[in-house]
Amino acid sequence: MTVIDRTERSDRAADAAPLLRVSGVRKSYATPQGALAVLKGVDLTLAAGESLALLGESGSGKSTLLHLIGGLDDADAGEIVLDGVRVTGMPDAERAALRREKIGIVFQQFNLVPSLTVADNLAFQARIAGRFDAAWQDELMRRLGLAALAGRYPEQLSGGQQQRVAIGRALAVKPRLLLADEPTGNLDAATGDEVLGLALDLIRRTGCGFLMVTHSTRLAARLDRQVMLASGVLVTP
Repeated sequence: MTVIDRTERSDRAADAAPLLRVSGVRKSYATPQGALAVLKGVDLTLAAGESLALLGESGSGKSTLLHLIGGLDDADAGEIVLDGVRVTGMPDAERAALRREKIGIVFQQFNLVPSLTVADNLAFQARIAGRFDAAWQDELMRRLGLAALAGRYPEQLSGGQQQRVAIGRALAVKPRLLLADEPTGNLDAATGDEVLGLALDLIRRTGCGFLMVTHSTRLAARLDRQVMLASGVLVTP
């Protein structure tokens, strides 16, 4: 098997047509003092198989940008194109379908369904999208160390185990793009490193693009590229 290092993967990603293209994206929120501009013209590209860390101070708009890319909110201006499909301006129902079929999202708070077992939580999004693959589910369970926990419920799991389920659920649909908002923020350093390592390994296995919001420069350094959100625009840290 040929081993490809991060630099070579990044170079290949740069040569390919972008999976994700963000152009001139702007977003403001109404406040009692007037409009607060959070994003002031963000430009970003990400290729399939590439991993990118999004850094920035609290309140800088990192989660806002992630939500716009994931179709959870709409930009005021600019354009977001995912896998050839224009996300900006898309009706809510079409954005929801796009998330089901092409986007996996891992939230900091896990957002597992408490009434579902580990196995059913993992399969939840894939079943809704009509893309459940039993063999892929079994592989995810095995690779994430969840096979022995398949019948447990979220309240019976540790934080690290819940995060593994959340990552598995996002990958079960075989997304084109995986978005993660501080996926290790509630975990200790050792567990966070292990969870991120598993996620990166599975991302390489699927070939999807990976965009991760993080405060940790140490974790960010494990991804192919790093950018920082500052004063509403992206800069190289």
